Amino acid sequence: MLTFCPECGCVLQIESGEQCMRFSCPACPYVCPVTQTVTSRIYPKLKDIDDVLGGPGAWANAQVTDETCPVCSHGRAYFMQLQTRSADEPSTIFYRCADNACAHRWKD
Repeated sequence: MLTFCPECGCVLQIESGEQCMRFSCPACPYVCPVTQTVTSRIYPKLKDIDDVLGGPGAWANAQVTDETCPVCSHGRAYFMQLQTRSADEPSTIFYRCADNACAHRWKD
């Protein structure tokens, strides 16, 4: 967690002394004693795979291939290729079962 100086805006540094710990600014004389445990947790919201692929309409124009669904064993699936890693890595292939009752999604 970064804490900033309210006077000059620099990042505060933590100093430990004999009595207590404190935040101090390296650019100005601002000092703030630490009187309680300082914690901060931020859990980022992970994107759903539909957000990554372009929303619910992304599969409307996808191509069809002969790929067996691992859930329902249907013999056809929609697919699209996306470059999800660096340019020297192969593309990731995303599949969606062509059986609308199943609509299972997986990647290769």
